[in-house]
Amino acid sequence: MEAIILAGGFGTRLQKVVNDVPKSMALINGRPFLEYLLDYLLAQGIKKVVLSVGYKREIITDHFKNRYRTIEIEYAVEEEPMGTGGGIRLSFWRIRGDRALVMNGDSLFRIDLNAFEQAHLAKKANATLALRKLGDTIRYGRVTLNRQRRITGFEEKNEKQGPGLINGGVYIIEKMFLMDPGFRGKFSIEKDCFEKYYGQARIFGFPSEGYFLDIGIPEDYHKAQHEFEGFKDR
Repeated sequence: MEAIILAGGFGTRLQKVVNDVPKSMALINGRPFLEYLLDYLLAQGIKKVVLSVGYKREIITDHFKNRYRTIEIEYAVEEEPMGTGGGIRLSFWRIRGDRALVMNGDSLFRIDLNAFEQAHLAKKANATLALRKLGDTIRYGRVTLNRQRRITGFEEKNEKQGPGLINGGVYIIEKMFLMDPGFRGKFSIEKDCFEKYYGQARIFGFPSEGYFLDIGIPEDYHKAQHEFEGFKDR
């Protein structure tokens, strides 16, 4: 399976600690965060990655060029911000297969990708979202499922406290689903696709207890400096 990583984020909330590089290139123990994501994908058998880039993209392209270790790298360049959905759709033009793994470039969610793909295929899903159970979902919002793990709703962040499942920012999306002419231009994969069409399309959840960390705020960026030390090649 090929992968898409959204690596063009501005990192607005990280400006106090990281203000000169794209968020995905923030240094964790002297290494760009994106390298940890690529090491994880390499260990899971991924051979090709499309990086969706925009803001200060030369920092990313100059660092990685067209290969990271044994991973082939291509780039989908946003000349202007296209939103998460637009960035993914643009990247799909460089995907050869029928589907792709999609990841946010500012979070690490270490799930079993083979089990994730098998669940997606078994459900004949248009899209499958990796979900993480947290003790309090207020920062992220939450996702609800039925017994078949089909998504039944989304709740906004800051709306409800307490335990629940959050969107972990890792997806498998069918190319034919997102390349429909109805999805064009700038749009949000979360708001304008998943949350809008979960009642009509076959959109499922995949709960996982894998390690999860979003470096989007300074507290978790600093946390990563200690917790990522043992993650290389795993």
